[in-house]
Amino acid sequence: MKHTYHIQGMTCNGCRTHVEETLSKIEGVRNASVDLEKAEAIIEMEHHIDVNTLQKSLLDKYSISEKRMVTMAETSTETKSKLEQLRPLFLILGYITVASILLNYNRPNWEGAMLDFMGLFYIVFSFFKMLDLKGFPDSFRMYDPLAKAVPFYAWVYPFIETILGVLFLMRLYVPFALIATLVVLGITTIGVTRTLLDKKSIQCACLGTALKLPMTEATFIENAIMIVMAISMLIGL
Repeated sequence: MKHTYHIQGMTCNGCRTHVEETLSKIEGVRNASVDLEKAEAIIEMEHHIDVNTLQKSLLDKYSISEKRMVTMAETSTETKSKLEQLRPLFLILGYITVASILLNYNRPNWEGAMLDFMGLFYIVFSFFKMLDLKGFPDSFRMYDPLAKAVPFYAWVYPFIETILGVLFLMRLYVPFALIATLVVLGITTIGVTRTLLDKKSIQCACLGTALKLPMTEATFIENAIMIVMAISMLIGL
């Protein structure tokens, strides 16, 4: 069963993260997804859990009350809305692809296009993370294993992406940048895969917190594309 609850007391993305993690740890809860703007939580349960039990697990500053049960028809609508939410991601990847092709259409090979794609990918994605440097780390730590273990890594990650983007676009230390890509995105992909296998519904931090994207297979695919490119370029080198 899936229920929607209204939550009062959340003032920032850190509050959202805390509430989501706390509710997810309650016995009988399969998944909890919290929306800061709507001030609500959608909780999927193995069996009915009363509101008092949910309230006792939260800090006193938060209050939770049940809104309604989500029907199968509404779940279908929710799935469609997720596809609509992914539209910005597909548009950005499309523009990056077209730009990379236009920059290299008259060259004898496509290695330059791949390097430009990887560089533009990092620059654009890091830009969106830079828009909310305070909120991004909380979202990123929800699924990245290294960011969970070393919180500081989540803070510097946008800058790491920017540096890698510059290296690819300027053709500087390309072998190093390719290896770094395998390590950085490989770690993130492990976390994404675990999240997908656990069927958790959390916000993807690939475009920061400015654009609210659900964690889906598309996130795995975008990382996989970069990893495959990095491997093929290393083999070529």
